[in-house]
Amino acid sequence: MAKNPMKERDSFSMPPQDGRTYLVTGANAGLGYFASEHLARAGAHVIMSGRHPNRLAAAHDALEARVPGASVETLLLDVANPGSVRAAAASIRGGMFDRTRLDGVIFNAGIVHPPHERRLTRDGRELVFSTNALGHFVLGSELLVPLAKSATNRWTPRMVWIGSVSTRMGAHNPVDVQLEAKYSAWKAYVQSKVAVQALGFEADARLRDASVPVKSIVAHPGYSIGGRTPRVQGVNQPGLFKRLKDGAQAPFSQSKEHGAEAIVRALVDPGISGGEYWGPRYLLRGEAV
Repeated sequence: MAKNPMKERDSFSMPPQDGRTYLVTGANAGLGYFASEHLARAGAHVIMSGRHPNRLAAAHDALEARVPGASVETLLLDVANPGSVRAAAASIRGGMFDRTRLDGVIFNAGIVHPPHERRLTRDGRELVFSTNALGHFVLGSELLVPLAKSATNRWTPRMVWIGSVSTRMGAHNPVDVQLEAKYSAWKAYVQSKVAVQALGFEADARLRDASVPVKSIVAHPGYSIGGRTPRVQGVNQPGLFKRLKDGAQAPFSQSKEHGAEAIVRALVDPGISGGEYWGPRYLLRGEAV
C-alpha cells in the first residue's frame, strides 16, 4: 500500500550518483529527458531509451551539451512492441553497455495524448494500455535479474512506475482493458494509469514476499507542461502560442523539469521504501513529497 509522506523527508538534496547506472524509457523528450538530465548532473551513467532513432540522438546530443562530461548512451526501445522490449532487455543483460550493473529503471515512456479512435499494436492489443502498462510490465520482468544482481548492503535497486493525477479525476475500473466495448481517448489514458499504479504497488508486495532485493515505487509529475519548460533544442521547443497558453496556467502547473524531480527522488532517495507513492506537494505542482 502507498504510505503517507513524512515531514522530516520533505527537504531533499540529491546525493552523488557516481558509479550507478539507470535506464530511462522515453528519454528523448519531456519528463524522461529531464529525469535523465537530473541523473547525469549527479554523476550517474544514464541509458536513454526511445523508439525514434533521430529523436533519441538529438536528446543525447542535447544532454551532453547541457551537462559537460555526462556519462550517457542510447538504446532503441519501443515499449508497445514486445519483441523490441525483449531485444533491448537482452542487450542490457548481455553487457553490451559501458556499465555492467543496473541500479534502477524509470518506466516513463507512454502515450499522454491518446488517439481519438481505438488503435491496436502489431500483436492486436489496444495501443494506449499496451504502451503505458503492458510494455513496462514485460520490461520489468525481463530486467528483474540484472536489477537484483546489482543489490548491495548499501543500495537496493529500484523500478519507478509513472502514475498520474488523472486517476483522481474519474473512476475507471480496468475490466475491459482492450476497450472493445467502448473507446474514448480519456478513458484509455486514465485506465492505463490506474493499471500502472496498481502494477507498481503490487510488484513491491510480491518482490517483498519473494525476498527479491528490488524496490518498486510509484511517482507522478503533477501537471507538468511543455510551455513552462526550458527550451532544449531537439527536445522541447514550444512556440509562442504554447508559451502564452501554458503561461496562463502557471498558478496550477509547473515545468517538466520540475515534474521530473518527484520521479528522480523516488529513484534515488535512500530514505524511500518500496511501495511508496510520490508526487508534488500541492498535487499539481510543488516539491516532491
